[in-house]
Amino acid sequence: MPAFLSAGRRTVKGVLERVGRGWGKYQERRPLDHDLLESDDAYLVVFDAPGIHGDDVDVRFVDRTIEVTLRRPVDQERRSGFDLVFPGRGRTLAGSVTLPPEARVTPRGANATVTRAGTLEVEIRKTDAAASG
Repeated sequence: MPAFLSAGRRTVKGVLERVGRGWGKYQERRPLDHDLLESDDAYLVVFDAPGIHGDDVDVRFVDRTIEVTLRRPVDQERRSGFDLVFPGRGRTLAGSVTLPPEARVTPRGANATVTRAGTLEVEIRKTDAAASG
């Protein structure tokens, strides 16, 4: 009976790994969820970024588009005393936001912050002409 149970556990673990890896690949192809906010003097884009640290982030500004790439380290899933059962998170996640056509911004002084709440906040200032009116 123990051999039967062991074989069953290995089978279930194998299925969970395949399903989890498939889900992770789906996440990698899907753009990151985000919100775009505007104030009088800046735009703020908030991307969902659970489990990401500052070193794992790449932010670019091209024309009026903010592009982000987040990379989760492979060893991040390893926790002391625990084995990975369901590897269901994508390793490389990406997203982009195109600012409105009327947006007049400058990437100089832009700020990207990874928060404890699991988000990446990218703030990009409006140019003086746009901010004043």
